[in-house]
Amino acid sequence: MPSLFRRKSTDLVDEAVSSLTPEETADRPRGYTPAKGRETPKRPTVGRRPAGPTRPLTKEEERERRRQLRTEAAADFRREGGPRDRGPERLLARNVVDSRRTVGTWFFGGALIVLIGSNAAMPPVVRLISNVLWGALALGVVVDSLLICRKIGKLVRERFPKTGQRMGSLYLYAVMRSITFRRMRAPAPQVKLGEKV
Repeated sequence: MPSLFRRKSTDLVDEAVSSLTPEETADRPRGYTPAKGRETPKRPTVGRRPAGPTRPLTKEEERERRRQLRTEAAADFRREGGPRDRGPERLLARNVVDSRRTVGTWFFGGALIVLIGSNAAMPPVVRLISNVLWGALALGVVVDSLLICRKIGKLVRERFPKTGQRMGSLYLYAVMRSITFRRMRAPAPQVKLGEKV
């Protein structure tokens, strides 16, 4: 009895591919497909589920797995940013902001001092100083933002004359980045302070 898994000999293959007479083809059923002289290929194993059942994770393992996935996602976001950070114009705006010291980074710290200093329990002199500081901070952020937007607009027109990027959206993106602490910016800064963009 021949083995099922042994290769066919060449004479059997030759018989399988030999031409048939019209009488022999008439005897065959309508849906008959002649053999092609080779074995049926096996299905690919890529993408198949593992054969045996996998052991369910314990609560501690599942918690550790979720924590690891969150850590990896946060690292990827810190390195590459999200969908709103993509595009050469956005990269240019980030580099312009990251290459300079901005008043906006001092805004939240100053706002905290102003909030404490403007308390009704404080003496009138302290409240006056905190209000003046608040006005100076607000004016500084506005002027700094205008300078950043002007520089970004000039560089985008020079380097990307056929850009489809909306400039208002780009300016807002740069201003929001300028009031964020440098260490908290995502994607992480790629240029050093004072570096030419």
